[in-house]
Amino acid sequence: MATGYGYGKVILFGEHFVVHRRPTIASGISRTTVAELRPGTEPGFKIIDNRLAAKDYKDKYIEQQKKSVENMNNLVWGLNFEKTPVEVTLAGDLYCASGVGASAASCVAMARAVSEHFDLGYDDEQINQCGLEGDKAYAKNPSGVDNTCSTYGGLIYFRKGRDEAPNTTDYPILGKPLDILMVSTGITAKTEDALQVVEDKMAAEPELCKEIFDEAEAIVEKAMTALAAGDLPAVGKLMDLNHILLQRMGVNHELLDYLVELCRKNGALGAKMTGGGMGGYMVALFADANARDAAAKMCKSEGYEFISARIG
Repeated sequence: MATGYGYGKVILFGEHFVVHRRPTIASGISRTTVAELRPGTEPGFKIIDNRLAAKDYKDKYIEQQKKSVENMNNLVWGLNFEKTPVEVTLAGDLYCASGVGASAASCVAMARAVSEHFDLGYDDEQINQCGLEGDKAYAKNPSGVDNTCSTYGGLIYFRKGRDEAPNTTDYPILGKPLDILMVSTGITAKTEDALQVVEDKMAAEPELCKEIFDEAEAIVEKAMTALAAGDLPAVGKLMDLNHILLQRMGVNHELLDYLVELCRKNGALGAKMTGGGMGGYMVALFADANARDAAAKMCKSEGYEFISARIG
């Protein structure tokens, strides 16, 4: 049996804006999707999806999941699964919902398992490329930040490149570790739908959107300084500002806004939606693990799934 893994991710600053070549700060988290690959008994690439997930998440993305394998095979692997069939079981401790990089994590995990099983010898750079090609089935024009976090883990500063220039990836220095809480709305939102909302907004109000995009980039640069200084209150305030910008772009949801306020009222230094929005996850920053865990108990008492994590 061959195995592979892919980290979940959280975007602290700059989602949506990163697709349009503005910088973002994101991180892999310790929760992972794991792929276990065995020789198949019937022709093809069979997936058994045992991941824990939000209601309707796996059903909603089943066609994209199949397409992600086709993308990776057509553009990277070049294998004949009719002659050498495989069966892949997806599991792990990453609770799958919109906004946590679940699609990229599954692609990276499967790529690692395929590389091991077929002795392809892929390094992380090649696995990352697989993850990007696979993630195109879920988001037509992914920035590349999800698959990068899923492949490498850790905190990253990322800016999408152009055809003639590579992506910019840096690893910021953290003055203090970040204790975060990610809470799921339980609502599955397709990334491509949220991306279309942003595209429509840009077409309708280009000057306003440029102003918002410029503000988002300034927030990322200020956050880099605050993170390096270990100034967690400043980081939290910048997260609040980032949430307002995403609301202005129209990708918020009333339940996301409710959870953001719930966490703020229960000790968060700052909170915002994370990922595509319109459902999925939000993320809150706390001064320490005790404060985070107290807020987590409150969210649990209201029936919400959550992920507690420490970055750095």
